[in-house]
Amino acid sequence: MKGNVRILVVEDEPKVARALTEGLQGESYDVSVAYTGEDGYFQLNAGNFDLVVMDIMLPGRSGIEILETIRRQGMVLPVLLLTAKDGVEDRVKGLDCGADDYLVKPFAFAELSARVRALLRRTNADNSPLLRMEDLEMDLVKRSVRRSGREIDLTVREFELLEYLLRHCGEVVSREMLARDVWKEPQRHSPLDNVIDVHMVRLRRKIDEGFDTKLVQTVRGVGFTLRSAVS
Repeated sequence: MKGNVRILVVEDEPKVARALTEGLQGESYDVSVAYTGEDGYFQLNAGNFDLVVMDIMLPGRSGIEILETIRRQGMVLPVLLLTAKDGVEDRVKGLDCGADDYLVKPFAFAELSARVRALLRRTNADNSPLLRMEDLEMDLVKRSVRRSGREIDLTVREFELLEYLLRHCGEVVSREMLARDVWKEPQRHSPLDNVIDVHMVRLRRKIDEGFDTKLVQTVRGVGFTLRSAVS
């Protein structure tokens, strides 16, 4: 229930903090606010939050500093970073430091709300360490993949791709979705379609080669999906 979900907003701009707080409370979340990096870090350590929405540029400690520290401490709650910078390097730095998602200011509250819901859904789904489809099994703790008991060696990116497909099992995922959610590049200066296709070819070969039932399917003109098809 949303009323049981606690969100910490760390934002030094009073108008933005107020708008976020009122909007999230209007959706029945339990919201706390911190206006400085120090207060945000203190509240994260003192409280039991389910998600944090945090600006990068903060007085005291920056959002990146807080993020790096809580990840070192083992905090695994989802973090949505807010930034006024839209450079690729800034986004990559935030994600590499442990952010789960980011939004570039200015943004529509509806988009932030949708991303909060997506992060909370993902967190709930992550409570299960195993993902399965047919005879394909992924162990998220051991970072292993097996099909019919046979271990399959995947690269980090291939593992992320397969995890995304398993979490959307039976659904068609577009290249745009993969670019946004796996490559973390929602606003691309150059298309990633060729890169995605190459990775999907390699993943399909590793997952399906030697099996009569093919699981990785291409939906022409749309994207990809995991579903059974006998060759």
